[in-house]
Amino acid sequence: MSAHSTLAAVMLSPRQTELRELPIPDVPTDAGLLRVVATGICGSDWGKYLSDKFSPCILGHEIVGTIEKLGQAAAYRWGVKEGDYVALEEYLPCGHCDYCRTGEYRSCLETDHFNPKGVRYGSTPLTVAPGLFGGYSQYLYMHPRTIIHRLPANIPPHIAAMALPLGNGFQWAYMDGHAAPGKTIVILGPGQQGLSCTLAAKVAGAENIIVIGLARDKNRLETAKNLGATHTIAIDEEDVIARVKDISGGSMADLVIESTSAGPEIINGGIALLKKRGTMLCTAWKKSAVPLDLDRLIRYQASLTGVRGHSFDAVELAIDTMKSGRYPLDLISTHVVGLSEVDRALKIVGGEDKEPAIHITVEPWQ
Repeated sequence: MSAHSTLAAVMLSPRQTELRELPIPDVPTDAGLLRVVATGICGSDWGKYLSDKFSPCILGHEIVGTIEKLGQAAAYRWGVKEGDYVALEEYLPCGHCDYCRTGEYRSCLETDHFNPKGVRYGSTPLTVAPGLFGGYSQYLYMHPRTIIHRLPANIPPHIAAMALPLGNGFQWAYMDGHAAPGKTIVILGPGQQGLSCTLAAKVAGAENIIVIGLARDKNRLETAKNLGATHTIAIDEEDVIARVKDISGGSMADLVIESTSAGPEIINGGIALLKKRGTMLCTAWKKSAVPLDLDRLIRYQASLTGVRGHSFDAVELAIDTMKSGRYPLDLISTHVVGLSEVDRALKIVGGEDKEPAIHITVEPWQ
């Protein structure tokens, strides 16, 4: 390795990763260069790893690092300096559309996975100059439209790499779902996103936090309890509707958050857990011919809402929670790997390697 190159785990084609030495670009006045110290593996990275849409590409968008180089205009715009410890969002929004001007940049068309011309951390091909747009690399190009969060020094990299998934939890459970004291929250799925929602509901003071999984999720359900869940239910061992009714004193759930990778039939099961005028949030794409239970949705005057990603404020709430040190976040961070192990780590996330894991972090310098 030279002072002018970086080592990166490059997805060459679906399910194929190769370590490559890539040139470090010059830094123009409106951009920067990040020395990556940690990048989390998101469940969405597995879907990208199976697709030929992104290759060749450096995956990884849950990015944490220190600013190595910074152009003068970028320093002024971002309010940061070289050496600062920061987390980046995956979004590179345009900054001038209606969504961006109202703070909802996650809805900007420039950030959309389905926009073939969009640029986004962790899913932009190497053919888009200067190529270093993914976190599974020692260095990353900081695009002029980068969204930055300063990090306090007391948050270790493997915890800081969870800023975005935890931000999703605060966005969905608290900001979109209005978790609050006195409310009953049901979370379907004890993966990293479901556990993030569990933590956010706990911080928001919800009265009942019920996490639902399968019997095989025993360890994850135990982690949910340690993060603040008041009850856990194995759906293949218990009558979920009866349990939620009992826990809530017959009133059922104010909010149901669907955070699984299961089929759309789980949506009807979630609707059945709602009280009248309750809300269900759906966080993942579902493709199936299973009919939606509109009768119950209408009869209960319930709301069914699709949610995606996080706002700036949600990520800041996640960082404040990490900074507090009050919660056992090491229970979510189960693995830390180097660049040479990216392929195996992705297969763990995708379920092909049966090693139990929740959140995996790539540290490119180890």
